[in-house]
Amino acid sequence: MVIELLKIKVPPELQQEFIRKDAQIWTAALAEYDGYLTKQVWLNPRQPTEVTLCISWESREQWKAIPQNVLTAIEQKFVQELGCSCQIIESSEYEVYDLSK
Repeated sequence: MVIELLKIKVPPELQQEFIRKDAQIWTAALAEYDGYLTKQVWLNPRQPTEVTLCISWESREQWKAIPQNVLTAIEQKFVQELGCSCQIIESSEYEVYDLSK
């Protein structure tokens, strides 16, 4: 399993709308692709402008198989519906180590 971790700067007054639109647009679109497992949204009480998205994928290959033009179209729809663009302040990738091995 692979984890895609995105930290996004979102003004506190937009966070609830950001989370709602993210679920409606991004999560719904990603869930249509093979390999998508789940998504969690984390809020950092010490950083009130930070929203962290933790997306789980079966494999890196399945995650990266989503065409760039599709991702661009999803992002354009998200920005249009949210009414603004929020800055990704960190983008990371993690492999989940299987302790049963």
